[in-house]
Amino acid sequence: MAERLSPRSSEVNALEQRGYLIGKKVGQGSYATVHLAEYCDASSPKRMHLACKIFDKEKAPRDFLEKFFPRELDILTKIENPHIIQVHSILQRGPRVFIFMRYADNGDLLDFIKRNGVVPENQAKLWFRQMASGLHYLHSKNIAHRDLKCENILLSRRFNVKLADFGFARFCTDGENRRVLSQTYCGSAAYAAPEVVSGTPYNPKLADVWSLGIILFIMLNASMPFDDSNLRKLLKDQMSRNWVFRLRIRDTVSAAAKSIVRHILEPDITLRLTLDRVLAHEWTRPRKDKSASLMGRLVQSAPSAPYPGGKREHDEAGPSAGVRVSGDHRDTDRERHDDINMRSRD
Repeated sequence: MAERLSPRSSEVNALEQRGYLIGKKVGQGSYATVHLAEYCDASSPKRMHLACKIFDKEKAPRDFLEKFFPRELDILTKIENPHIIQVHSILQRGPRVFIFMRYADNGDLLDFIKRNGVVPENQAKLWFRQMASGLHYLHSKNIAHRDLKCENILLSRRFNVKLADFGFARFCTDGENRRVLSQTYCGSAAYAAPEVVSGTPYNPKLADVWSLGIILFIMLNASMPFDDSNLRKLLKDQMSRNWVFRLRIRDTVSAAAKSIVRHILEPDITLRLTLDRVLAHEWTRPRKDKSASLMGRLVQSAPSAPYPGGKREHDEAGPSAGVRVSGDHRDTDRERHDDINMRSRD
């Protein structure tokens, strides 16, 4: 399957005429591969580093083609934010769709934590604020991500956060702008809110906030707050607030950081912080002192951290993709066939 999902010679020629060069494969799933790519505008000698997801519609199940994939494409063409991985263009050739996205030089947050351990609180605060800002932008457009996790938080060349992978994203309102509850269990159990795990209709925006809290806990602890190996026990632990900061971390993390984690990982949705309140929390608000500015400069100028090993397991999108390559999708709307050209900023 891997060879059949590589670019064909006729497609390569068509892509090269548009300025795109497809490089080595960095990820593979059931009916898509992800490749490194470059774009060169005819008016400029400078090459732009991209990632390209090559999706073969002949390999995908019907429900995916009719639901998830069209919604993902629709959402990708509607969003542009400094803290969301940007689509450069979407091209279709016959049954194959090429999604070109900006390259995230420093991989994903999970691998960063695996390499470096606990994220210092000031740096965690900066990244968390960027995540919350990107998510606030999505929510302002009535889009819920529904699969926030460390693997879907990419780090750019300057170590800025980019939210990625919109395979489970959906609109939160209907055609008459009425709020629509989600009923699909999607995403990763370890990051899923208790209302998602329990299988009840849920507000996807509040579920996104819970996932954001899990990511913050992981940054501050370099460990998961809950064991997701047994869903029944996971739900019980979530509902009983059965999580604690690691012993050696407990005394070094500020009271404000502990407070925001506690109020986000609140199983009662009437008490859980909304995203607006998350951004207004004393811990999240930008400080007007020199230390905060210095931390920002340190992160901005940090050197690139190379990926250990250089290879990915199957069904992972690779360090640059920001897109899903596995076949695990569940629901969406209409289909799109035309080439869609977009230009993005870093």
